[in-house]
Amino acid sequence: MNEFGVLTNRKRAFIALIHSVVFLGIATHGFLSPKNGILHATGSVGDFVLIAIYLVVASILAWLVGISRCARERIYFALCTCSASFGLLRSVFGDSALPVAQYMRVIMLSSAVAVGILIVRSFSRVVEEVVSE
Repeated sequence: MNEFGVLTNRKRAFIALIHSVVFLGIATHGFLSPKNGILHATGSVGDFVLIAIYLVVASILAWLVGISRCARERIYFALCTCSASFGLLRSVFGDSALPVAQYMRVIMLSSAVAVGILIVRSFSRVVEEVVSE
């Protein structure tokens, strides 16, 4: 098995998967509430807080891509980074200027959930192989 750099055990992988599922639910809910963006409308304090959160999250996820060791882990964090970046773009420019952003967030997070499931299952297989030997 490839060596993981961040998701080093089943518990970490499972927690990352749960986060992805929760944020997929939030992104899916985003379809019901269109964003105007701060450039096209008067931005409230909440909009600027959301932009700051997206900046921090996207930066941390990009850093995790950099320290990841194996391809599955890099792909997982890259998909999460892309999703957060599309959320940031959506908050800044709005849905009318960048309509693809809300769809890409959901696609990227759905893909991250799929890769996360594969990562969690890879830890399950290692435990089963050790028990059977």
